[in-house]
Amino acid sequence: MIGLTTYGRGPNNRFMLPGEYVDAVRRAGGIPLLLPPGEERLDAVLPLLNAVVLTGGGDLHPGLYGGQSHETIYMVETERDQTELQWAGRLLETGVPTLAICRGAQLLNVSRGGTLIEHLPDVMGETVIHRAPPREPVAHPVRVLPESRLAGVLGATDFSCMSWHHQGIRRVAPGFEVVAYAPDGTVEGLEMPAHPWLFAVQWHPELTAAEDPIQQRLFDALVEAAGGR
Repeated sequence: MIGLTTYGRGPNNRFMLPGEYVDAVRRAGGIPLLLPPGEERLDAVLPLLNAVVLTGGGDLHPGLYGGQSHETIYMVETERDQTELQWAGRLLETGVPTLAICRGAQLLNVSRGGTLIEHLPDVMGETVIHRAPPREPVAHPVRVLPESRLAGVLGATDFSCMSWHHQGIRRVAPGFEVVAYAPDGTVEGLEMPAHPWLFAVQWHPELTAAEDPIQQRLFDALVEAAGGR
């Protein structure tokens, strides 16, 4: 049973999540269970789950990491921020297998005291495009450290991935190790040595997992780790 966090409540009073996440989990043999924001009884839900995916989406509120307001910050959802920060705490405490993607990676970092770059082009320049205008995914290379656990999961150290973000990790929180980078130095992957199975990637593996076995391996390995529980 793989929990997938969803986007916040939309203007049509619906919670939603792109289907690629669900498809990737099902291809790996897992059963996806959607986790909408606003649930306060996490300790009742957690025993039902064997693993969790902290999914992508809009930006975290900059006040959560001492950041500054920026004109490009969008789709801030306070209820989602608060619920997922609680999820992050439980997942780190309990050792439940966790895959964090894009916003999810940023959320994990912030949950432990890390900070974010409010708008990557302001700091990293534009030698690598991490999101095509106006807000579209784009491919770019990633390098994963060969000695990392993440490289072992992916079975590769250099590959192209789909990127869809304008923010990134500035200060890495204690307990995490940076294990992947974009060519411009942007942090693209984190792992936590003290956690049994936790990986955070800044790119979107679900977008190409159907045709790219490197990306699908993240979900395969998550479901395999879930089976061990």
